[in-house]
Amino acid sequence: MITGSIVALVTPMHPDGAIDWSTFSRLIEYHIESGTAALGVVGTTGESPTLTVPEHCEVIRFAVEQAGGRIPVLAGTGGNSTHEAIELTVAAAEAGADYSLSVTPYYNKPTQQGLFEHFSAVARSVNLPIILYNVPGRTGCDLLNETVVRLSQIENIVAIKDATGDIERGAALIESVPDGFGVFSGDDATALKLMRCGGQGNVSVTANVAAGDMAALCNLALSGQWEAAEAIDQRLRELNRVLFIEANPIPIKWALLQQGMIESGIRLPLTTLSEEHHVVVQEALEAYLA
Repeated sequence: MITGSIVALVTPMHPDGAIDWSTFSRLIEYHIESGTAALGVVGTTGESPTLTVPEHCEVIRFAVEQAGGRIPVLAGTGGNSTHEAIELTVAAAEAGADYSLSVTPYYNKPTQQGLFEHFSAVARSVNLPIILYNVPGRTGCDLLNETVVRLSQIENIVAIKDATGDIERGAALIESVPDGFGVFSGDDATALKLMRCGGQGNVSVTANVAAGDMAALCNLALSGQWEAAEAIDQRLRELNRVLFIEANPIPIKWALLQQGMIESGIRLPLTTLSEEHHVVVQEALEAYLA
C-alpha cells in the first residue's frame, strides 16, 4: 500500500480546451522530483466529467508511460453507470495503472446495497487494486462506513479516499476496517488530523502547487513528527482554504496559471476563476511562497 502525498493532478489544457500533453509531461516530472508518492489522474481535479472516454483512457496511458514505473499511478475510473466504471477500470488495468480510484456513482443516488453491488462488480471485472472514493459534497451520494467495511472484505478493494472532512467519522472507519486497508484523506484542510488518527496519507489538490511541502507534511506525520508536520500545515492553511473558493479545479488551475506552470485551458461548464477571487488567491500564493 502506498503512503504519503498523492497529488490529485490537473489535466492541463490549451486555451482552446485541447489537452496540453507537453505540460502534462512536465507536471509529472515536477511531482517525481518533489517527492510526491503517487499520481492521481483523471479524478475530479483532472476534469474527468468533461473528457471523452478515449481522452480519459489516453490520459491514463500517457501518465503511466511518462511515469515509467518511477511513481505509482492512480487512475480515476469511476462512473454513475456500473458498465462504464467497469469499462474504464479495465482500460486502466490494460494501460498499466497501479490502482483504480473509483468514485461513488453520482446523481442517480443508489442505496447502500446498490453501492456494495456496484463496487463488487467493478472489483470482479479486473485484477487491479481498487481505492474507493467518497466525496458526497460533489456526488450527492454517501458511502457509509458500514458499507466500506463490507467492501474491505473483497480482496482487491484495498483502500478509500475519504473526502468527507469528518474526522470523527474517519477515525471510526480506521478503527473498523481490517489491518492493511488504507484510509486516505481527500480533504487538504483536515488531512493532518486524519493522519493523526491513523490515515495513510492525503490525496491532495494543494500538492499541485506545493508538492514538496505536502510530501514533507505527510512523511513527517507518518513518522510521528507531529510538531514539524503541524508547522507545514500552518503554512498551507490559507492556501488550502482559497483553493476551494470556487468549485475544484477552477482555483487550482488559476493558481497554476499564475505560477506559469500551465496554460489557461479549462472546459465548460467550468470557467476560469471569477475576477472577484483573483486577489485572495494571489495573496495566498504569495504568502505561501514568501
